[in-house]
Amino acid sequence: MAGYRRRFGDRYDGRRLRSLDPFFKIIPYIMKNRMDSQIFFEEKVDITHTEAYIRKRNKTSETRISMLHVFIAAIVRTLALKPALNRFIAGQKIYARNEILVSLAIKKEMNFESTETTIKFKFDPTDTLEQVAAKIDKQIKENKVLESSNDTDKTARLIMLCPGFIVKFIVFVVRLLDYFGLMPKILNEVSPFHTSVFITDVGSLGISPVYHHLYDFGTTSIFVAFGTKRTEKVIDSNDNIVNKRTMTMRVVTDERIVDGHYFASAFKMYKTLIEHPERLESPPAKVVSDVD
Repeated sequence: MAGYRRRFGDRYDGRRLRSLDPFFKIIPYIMKNRMDSQIFFEEKVDITHTEAYIRKRNKTSETRISMLHVFIAAIVRTLALKPALNRFIAGQKIYARNEILVSLAIKKEMNFESTETTIKFKFDPTDTLEQVAAKIDKQIKENKVLESSNDTDKTARLIMLCPGFIVKFIVFVVRLLDYFGLMPKILNEVSPFHTSVFITDVGSLGISPVYHHLYDFGTTSIFVAFGTKRTEKVIDSNDNIVNKRTMTMRVVTDERIVDGHYFASAFKMYKTLIEHPERLESPPAKVVSDVD
């Protein structure tokens, strides 16, 4: 929120929402854990126009666009216009996150022996499709190098040098500090679990998307999974049988952050942006702030 000054009870990664309805604020005390508060949502996305747009754009643009770029750019734009999706629960309180963050797990090579790493991207709410693509490609290229290790990998490796009982104690202390908003910022920055949205694209594995659980550790309130692209025969408005390219999206969310009506309108917007990526070429006319 522009011009907002940090107040008592805020965290460095989010501001506490004080104007919510009392019934809404009591829900995190009733459903204490993120795993207890999960709701599951599935939507089939028509990507016929999206694929055609990507093919046409890549013939003339220096920045090559992929379906993953469109997915993430649409997430960034949806969070900019529907900011309540960027809330999280910590210490039974509801917070508005200060940044737009997206975590993504990648394999350095597509084989069984290849290591997996997690990247966390930071975006501006005004980022366009091309700006999102450039940021994604830069970090993925750096992390695909086999010999490279990002800060997340280095932190995990350092902790796992300790005996098991020490690791359990470290995790306990970190969880406790995070509950009260006192976890060191450096751990928040390297943690893929402290993010707006965690995304997984399993289409390259040739399988349908999974319903991926939310993590009780961290502050992730949304997990989005995509799977393989399919060609389906459907009947159009003129009663003709035509081919449509589709992809299934499966989403798991924390129901404590917003009500069902808000979720529905936000995900309709997200689906529309994926199906019409040309709307992401320009910055949003206005960035919306969450309530106080």
